[in-house]
Amino acid sequence: MKAKISEEKLKAVIAFHGHWCPGLATGIRVSEIALEEIGHAGDEDVVAVAEADTCAVDAVQFLTGCSVGKGNLILKNIGKMAFSFYRRSDGKALRIVSRPNVSRGTNDEYRSLQEKKNAGSITEEETARLQELRQEHCTRILGSEIEDLFDIKKPLEPVPPFAPMKKSLLCDACNEMVMETKARLSDGRTLCSHCFERLVPRP
Repeated sequence: MKAKISEEKLKAVIAFHGHWCPGLATGIRVSEIALEEIGHAGDEDVVAVAEADTCAVDAVQFLTGCSVGKGNLILKNIGKMAFSFYRRSDGKALRIVSRPNVSRGTNDEYRSLQEKKNAGSITEEETARLQELRQEHCTRILGSEIEDLFDIKKPLEPVPPFAPMKKSLLCDACNEMVMETKARLSDGRTLCSHCFERLVPRP
């Protein structure tokens, strides 16, 4: 199944993210699966868990309605291009895992140039060639069948709990408010994590 995203929505996703890249294209295809199998998120009825802080996360946030601010887009950064989606109403859930050819590119030239870019040793000519290959890879991702891009599995963990709504406390050191669940106690003082790390000696 080729990507069904309209040209108008594609431009909107790119504008939201800031640039066009294979990671964003991957996120678009992940979102298509999630929308078809799980549905669009209203409030917290649908939950997404991202396993890496990649460009794909922005596409998922923009297209599925899951967002960090609502607490139903959760980042568990273990470095994998994988997303789990859960529908609370009936328990339906799935995990979408990118296949190696998607994350690494499709040929040795692409991977070699990307490694040079990562190492800071790429030339201007090579940069231009890499950009050309990246654009081709984006087009390939949008035009590929889903089964060639991803493995669909069961989630590794159960559905996450609802985002906690806790009161805030005043840090006794910096006088800034901190969520109760993130506060630390030391010698009877309430501290935010920053002040705790700064003021409390390590054993």
